[in-house]
Amino acid sequence: MELKYIIRQAKKENSFDIAPLIFEAIGNIAYRITGETIEQNMLAKLQELVEDEHNRHSYLNTFVALDECANVLGIIVLYDGKKGAELDRALENTIYNETGQRISIDIEAYDDEYYIDTVCVSTKSRGLGIGTALLKFAEQQAITLGYSKLALNVEVEKTQARALYKRIGFEEVEPWTIISESFIHMVKRLQ
Repeated sequence: MELKYIIRQAKKENSFDIAPLIFEAIGNIAYRITGETIEQNMLAKLQELVEDEHNRHSYLNTFVALDECANVLGIIVLYDGKKGAELDRALENTIYNETGQRISIDIEAYDDEYYIDTVCVSTKSRGLGIGTALLKFAEQQAITLGYSKLALNVEVEKTQARALYKRIGFEEVEPWTIISESFIHMVKRLQ
């Protein structure tokens, strides 16, 4: 039996389900962007970030795949490369105001790219084509908004993910560093 789902923009009330998927996708970077050191506190802070409108992981930049019962099966966070620096400065200021910590969030995309910041499918929903559908959705969004390039960064050691991205048309363009970790910047040219 085929799983039926829809992809739509996230809502604030989806934040409880979105936060753990962001953490799964970005790993230890989540501690840095929340200023937290305890997992429970970090997840609560990620949930707040999803509910806020002024950062890269806001519900305004997040799209969810939902089943017929409105369960979140997967997420994708998308934004305009030009907007990335603005979103990150707002988050840096929030963290400073709340914790007194000054952090710097690395730029992840060029100005002319529509950027896939985060993509993750829940463990129970993997292997059903949801991740591919989310990536196709991102491509359609980019085309609709007039972009000629869709970009993402993937950790160097995630060879399976890199192979998947290559199969669907992404090219490895250059090495990239995010919070002292090695990534590959990948771009898909759009028609």
